[in-house]
Amino acid sequence: MFESTRQATRLDAIEGRYDGWLVGVAVALAAFGVVMVASASIAVAGNLGQGPFHYLVKHVVFLAVGIALCGVAMRTDLKLVEKYPRALLAGCVLLLLLVFIPGLGYSVNGARRWISFRVANFQVVEAAKVLYLVWLASYLVRFRDEVNATWAAMLKPIGVALLMVLLLLAQPDFGSATMLLAVTAGMLVLGGGHLRRMLLPVALLLPALVVVAVVEPYRLRRITSFWNPWEDQLGAGYQLSNALMAIGRGELTGVGLGASIQKLSYLPEAHTDFIFSVIAEELGLVGALCVIGLFAALVGRAFWIGYRCVEMRRHFAGYVAFGVALTIGLQALVSIGVNLGLLPTKGLTLPLISAGGSSVMMTCVAIGLLLRVSYELDRAQRQVARLRGEGARAPGGEGPPPPPTTQPPPSAVAGVRGTSRLRPRIEPTLGQGPLGHGRRP
Repeated sequence: MFESTRQATRLDAIEGRYDGWLVGVAVALAAFGVVMVASASIAVAGNLGQGPFHYLVKHVVFLAVGIALCGVAMRTDLKLVEKYPRALLAGCVLLLLLVFIPGLGYSVNGARRWISFRVANFQVVEAAKVLYLVWLASYLVRFRDEVNATWAAMLKPIGVALLMVLLLLAQPDFGSATMLLAVTAGMLVLGGGHLRRMLLPVALLLPALVVVAVVEPYRLRRITSFWNPWEDQLGAGYQLSNALMAIGRGELTGVGLGASIQKLSYLPEAHTDFIFSVIAEELGLVGALCVIGLFAALVGRAFWIGYRCVEMRRHFAGYVAFGVALTIGLQALVSIGVNLGLLPTKGLTLPLISAGGSSVMMTCVAIGLLLRVSYELDRAQRQVARLRGEGARAPGGEGPPPPPTTQPPPSAVAGVRGTSRLRPRIEPTLGQGPLGHGRRP
């Protein structure tokens, strides 16, 4: 008994390490964003009568706040986060309702998506997305047997997502609503939901999304202008046509940093939604591919970390990593696709690069959660290595102890819900169904 207590104490004293690749890629994206915001926002600030570095200073301040929040997330134990799923869900709904409170909600161009803090405005959906992905990760851990086997457990998160979508459409924010549904579907598949069973909700939701997209005249104009922006170049296709001209001017190596012409009052939102077009114009195909490569490295590393966590039965940490990867990856994909004319205009920023306080800060929080996942994964791996090493050195022993996936030690690999949750469970199947139903054991 005393020996096991001493062993547990030694394991708990082991520290983990944050993933160096994640840190490097995130820092590279954030630093690149500072440079491009400085280049893309000078003309915008001048037209509004502000100083040339007005938006750059704001961006750097928000980035500094985001880094501080990232540090808090990195030092927060995931067990503590997982303990309060109801609070996370209530926070999502409450944040989306705050914008409708008179005096607190703030409208821009007819969209009521922000709350005012006097010194700055905050877009609440950015925080709601982070809280939601953590809640969904917690839900998939608590009900991963049922999500795979029953309709009710699978439909519950879809129902929560639909409630949030209704609140987003009331603002209105069709882009974020679509993103939320896509992240929900992706996490359900990665968390063990049966792919064929999910086809029915998808088949019912797609026509509804199409109706919502075309019922508003401004959304319909965006879709039709996306098909052929040159047909109404000075009207509905103005944004996309100027974005495509900027990308075309960049050619292979670009016109040079700071030398963009389209950002000089021709390209709307050059420092936010259409900053990728400025990157392509000033740095060319080479710069655009570098940005895409950095996002691919970040998202791919996040998925790999999540997969490793699931292998070690650290399901909550793994699902959080999946959620962060899906959120950042899909938002980057949509933002770049809009700039390239592959998708209709959605009003989504490029994570860590576009100017925008809410997006920058909450993306930093998501990166902090991801780094915490990598820290706890590394610590668990070190604890397992220590256990195996001590087993191999034990006198009279027959080799190292069995892997923790069979009998996980509480401090190393056990679930955060306690030993009562260590009963056999259906593992994530990536949509292929449970064992015995089309899968090899």
